[in-house]
Amino acid sequence: MKFAWLTLIWLLSVGWPYAQPPAVTKVEPPSWWREHSINPVRVLIRGQHLQGAALTVPVGLSIAGTTVNPQGTYIFADMTIHRDTPIGPTSLRIATAGGETSALFEILPPLARAGRFQGLTEDDAIYLIMVDRFADGDPRNDNPEISPGLCDRAKPRYYHGGDFQGIIDHLPYLKDLGITAIWLTPIYDNVNHVNPPTRYDSVAGVDYHGYGAVDYYAVEEHFGTLTKYRELVDAAHRIGIKVIQDQVANHTGPFHPWVEDSPTPTWFHGTKAHHLNNNWQTWTLMDPYASAALRRPVLEGWFINILPDLNQEDSEVARYLIQNSLWWVGISGEDAIRQDTLPYVPRRFWRDWTAALAREFPNVTVIGEVLNKSVPLVSFFQKGRTQHDGIDTGIHTVFDYPLFFAMRRVFGQGKPMTELPELLAMDYLYPSPHRLVTLIGSHDVKRFLNEEQASPVRLRMAFTALLTLRGIPQLYYGDEIGLRGERDPDNRRDFPGGFPGDRRNAFTKVGLLPDEQIVYGQVKTLLGLRREIPALRRGALVTLAAGDHSLVYARTTPTQAVLIAFNNAAQPLTLEVDVQALPWQNSAKLVDRLADQLRTVVTNGKVTLRIPAFSSAVFAPE
Repeated sequence: MKFAWLTLIWLLSVGWPYAQPPAVTKVEPPSWWREHSINPVRVLIRGQHLQGAALTVPVGLSIAGTTVNPQGTYIFADMTIHRDTPIGPTSLRIATAGGETSALFEILPPLARAGRFQGLTEDDAIYLIMVDRFADGDPRNDNPEISPGLCDRAKPRYYHGGDFQGIIDHLPYLKDLGITAIWLTPIYDNVNHVNPPTRYDSVAGVDYHGYGAVDYYAVEEHFGTLTKYRELVDAAHRIGIKVIQDQVANHTGPFHPWVEDSPTPTWFHGTKAHHLNNNWQTWTLMDPYASAALRRPVLEGWFINILPDLNQEDSEVARYLIQNSLWWVGISGEDAIRQDTLPYVPRRFWRDWTAALAREFPNVTVIGEVLNKSVPLVSFFQKGRTQHDGIDTGIHTVFDYPLFFAMRRVFGQGKPMTELPELLAMDYLYPSPHRLVTLIGSHDVKRFLNEEQASPVRLRMAFTALLTLRGIPQLYYGDEIGLRGERDPDNRRDFPGGFPGDRRNAFTKVGLLPDEQIVYGQVKTLLGLRREIPALRRGALVTLAAGDHSLVYARTTPTQAVLIAFNNAAQPLTLEVDVQALPWQNSAKLVDRLADQLRTVVTNGKVTLRIPAFSSAVFAPE
């Protein structure tokens, strides 16, 4: 009897987990569809005291492959959704030796495909929005009840109040500018407290940028709700603007619940206490001679030694990430995905991930971030070529960072113009160079006007190049008015006029400063020309002349051509250029569509161009 009492006291002292009732805190995904290309769907249930759990589901659903982790905190199960399963919410029943509980799950009707899931083409122009820094349309979510005190515009690393409603309110501004697609920084739920200083961030701050996910199936409350996000997507579609979601399959935020309690022992590469640091040697990924050990820090190292690196070679992790991507597309109707930190994930995973995406949403485009100057490395990840590792990633396109760095050097640092055609000469390495996403600014680099020799006139030249070269151009919010800013977080300043109390409203012409008006006017004109002239979007690129301070190229189709000329010198320039490669007849009259002041005539297959200092021109037939 004494032994029995001692045993009971010991069991009570340790919590007697097998006798306690089960508790569920999260079901992922929270909803799914009938007749989906993924069926059964792999359900991950998080909770407490789940050891020995048995799942039962209503008629129309069936369960198989149930496993519970040893700690009793996660259940994995394959749930088949039959064709006759009723649409709407349903309950999953979880029973253990300690009792029963239920968890909500919902069977969703599929969204109508018309006007959704559209993908991107060379006809598009993308506008990158950092959600928190664009516009505050609903001040009520600036200080949410579950995460108070994290919004302070005086602190660069805190929330500033930007949200989905602010973007909705300014969609007409973007439409008028000529934008056809918006890319939003991640909208996942982030941690509800201030992050302590680190070696990367010496100042305490919050994850206003969205890249510190703690819940892949929830929306950050400072931005709005899932319902409001879907409203934003629908509002954008109604006026002909597509939506690109920023997804992060490489890592979680440092405070994701998985970090302290992982669903499987191999969910992450290493642990918070013991892991590799990413050494950024991304060249090893395309090196046929690199050993697996040499590549390990790149593929398994924690980003900036802080962000927990997900292990996509764990089959449960891979299934989770694939389903999560498809859930976001399916529930919102968005048109494209931007995948963050693409190279640090095994290429085999990208092959499987893109294949799964294509089965359900064949038109949705994927843009991969490979932030590197090397054309061979960046091209290694684009769809259309099986590389030496036997893999084609299926990633439709990538950001043209090699061209980004070249344009920054030429227009922002005064380097020779020949660097641009020298770089473009390597386009043969890309399976589809015309699909590359080109840019002169992003949230990861300082603003263009903070380059050492940058000026508003040189920014205008850079925009001419961006919006007339091959590829799909991407603008960074505020660059169209010449916002300034050093590196993160200074390059993420609030858009003037987007927030209560702003002294001026740069969303309106009267709110623009003189230099801003000139830059904005040129960007809008260029986007209009791009929309008007098919050759600027889909024409072949022909380089006609190049020098240290000059560059002339054309975009041409069999029946149409546009000639683009640059003078990156402090004095006017006169050039005679052979244009026999273009479909123009002698005596054809050309006019500069940017300023309507420069004119020339084709004479004996040549044109004479007189270009003012630090300027560009876009010549087309009158």
